[in-house]
Amino acid sequence: MSVSNRSSRPADARITRSSRSAESQDSGSGRYGKPRKKQADSTLAQDLSLMNVNGQGGLNASVGKQLGQRPSGPSANKSGGGLASVARLMKMGRCKNVVVVAGAGISTASGIPDFRTPGTGLYANLEAYNIPYPEAIFNVDYFSNDPQPFFSLAKVLYPGSHQPNYIHYFIRMLHHKGLLLRMYTQNIDGLEKLCGIPDDKLVEAHGSFTTASCHLCYTPYPAEDAKRLIMNGNVPTCTFCTATVKPDVVFFGEDLPQKYFLHTQDFPKADLLLVMGTSLQIEPFASLVNTVRATVPRLLLNRHAVGPFQRIPLRRGDHVELGDLEDTVRRFAEMLGWNNDIVELMKSQEQECIPTLVSGRSGKHQTGSDESDVETCSKCSASSCLS
Repeated sequence: MSVSNRSSRPADARITRSSRSAESQDSGSGRYGKPRKKQADSTLAQDLSLMNVNGQGGLNASVGKQLGQRPSGPSANKSGGGLASVARLMKMGRCKNVVVVAGAGISTASGIPDFRTPGTGLYANLEAYNIPYPEAIFNVDYFSNDPQPFFSLAKVLYPGSHQPNYIHYFIRMLHHKGLLLRMYTQNIDGLEKLCGIPDDKLVEAHGSFTTASCHLCYTPYPAEDAKRLIMNGNVPTCTFCTATVKPDVVFFGEDLPQKYFLHTQDFPKADLLLVMGTSLQIEPFASLVNTVRATVPRLLLNRHAVGPFQRIPLRRGDHVELGDLEDTVRRFAEMLGWNNDIVELMKSQEQECIPTLVSGRSGKHQTGSDESDVETCSKCSASSCLS
């Protein structure tokens, strides 16, 4: 993310990150801008026979019909009808400008917890940080007062400890087939770049750890120096104003990177929207899915129905496939005839990474440092795209 772009953007183009996830919290505004509670909108139940969600919900679907809610869970992905419909369109050549919208769910198969899954998500395991509410860890005002909770979490989130999974390589295969118009990701783990998705095809809407700057005056700071200090439990400070430096991860209340505004070109041009592994609770990212043309098919691959995919009935052209995301994407790839290509691509990436890692060890064996091996491995495949 370009710090200069963030600080110089005209006021009329300024868009900041905000959260809708706090709607279930208590009313009122807390010290660090805790959002007010909103009343849930009630909807009239409509004919579930018009739903384009896969599988039968049984008793839960009956209850959902009464409440105007869409069934979710393992029972909702039995038939594969949504996948088959979209796969058929792609094989017919009807989808040549695919936009992917992705969240933390695409990285759970790599061992990185998502944020909101009850019990296992990052937000459910922040008690040790003694923060007033989970999202405070990404609140710029709270960070200014106490950066240690975020820095403790950053040690887990810094790229280098995890590798891309099948889902990432499926998206890269979209690029290899010439179908990927752009990928918009909420993730800050860097796995999209690591699997070889080119920078010009990727919008990291919530920033990344690649660069760092002062959170107050935006003066750039060497990212590797910031990482070294944070990983050692120290606080990097700005050489200009002495305020705290952080990686250029977008916090609530901060401007989104300039590259995010490519969406004004991409979404009107898209002829297929794939939505994967996201709760669609963070604005303005969540609203992107509503900016494609009304005739464009949208496919949600997720554990639960979210956002506009909770409608009953679904919008014409919408498809929902619920369940384990990696399994679903693998089935999708098999329908497209891509599975073998993706497996071979993953093997080739692993083989490219191993010699670099061994070389790094041979040059640093006397130090006994594992960190250098991880950093070497994390850089080895980011630019090695298929020709």
